[in-house]
Amino acid sequence: MKYAKHALAIALTLALVSWLLGDRRWAALGAALGRLSPGATALAAAGFLLSYLLRAARVYDEFRHDAGGRFAPCLRIALMHNAALNVVPFRGGEAAFPILLGRVFGTPLTRAMASLFWFRLQDAIVVAAAAAVWPGLPPVLRAAGMAALAVFAWALPRWARQPHQWAESGTPARKFAALRDAFATSARHARFGWLWTIANWSVKLAAQAWLLSALLGADMGAGAAGALGAELAAILPIQGVAGFGTYEAGAAAALLPGGIALADGLRAALALHLFVIACALTAGIAAALLPGIPSTAEPPESAKGQNP
Repeated sequence: MKYAKHALAIALTLALVSWLLGDRRWAALGAALGRLSPGATALAAAGFLLSYLLRAARVYDEFRHDAGGRFAPCLRIALMHNAALNVVPFRGGEAAFPILLGRVFGTPLTRAMASLFWFRLQDAIVVAAAAAVWPGLPPVLRAAGMAALAVFAWALPRWARQPHQWAESGTPARKFAALRDAFATSARHARFGWLWTIANWSVKLAAQAWLLSALLGADMGAGAAGALGAELAAILPIQGVAGFGTYEAGAAAALLPGGIALADGLRAALALHLFVIACALTAGIAAALLPGIPSTAEPPESAKGQNP
């Protein structure tokens, strides 16, 4: 199954490349990027930078005891993780997060993995909530979707914190006992996790919508639809190599109801995707070269002896 998913992901990416090679579409892509004004480019880049800062704040909020009041290492982790996530195939860049937490703060693997799971779950819930308010949805379906998401977001951390005997059960479930406990810790220690998540996604989607609308010469409504479609495609279990193919298809599909032709939507979405990757790589490389931030560190004195 794993190899079949990888083969399909590669096929999606190759399909996008094949489409680009036909009918001089590379030239059209360059022309679309060339039409961006310096102001639009700077505003979009500033939006992505603010999004990175909000992601780092989410990491700092949860690992504030480990960080010992230092925000810079959390920013470094967030930027390098984001860069890896954008370029490593098949979501392999996610591994950078627990590795970096272990190197910088000495965070145990189960704790780091549980934190990553909680972050991604929050991301998925917020993006799904944005989709639930999509124009044209019946009000009853919209209300039911929002209610279901709210109940799920409220109930899951509380379930994880409930006393359990998984570790002593002698069943296969005991393997997940440490992960469940670590997940409960992650959900409990992030004081403003939902605030950071909502703020991050609001800024991120707005920046992408702004740039996409500028590329298409359309209004912000069309740009928002395309940006949301691209991010919803990122939740799919099958992803193109570094997201190429699925990202563009999701954006172009969401733009179709607004009267944007498929070819125009794909071209604009690819230009947006390239810009996103360029920003992520630039920020990630800058973070890796930042002086004065150790690549490995002992937990600060304030964190020793605590259950993070």
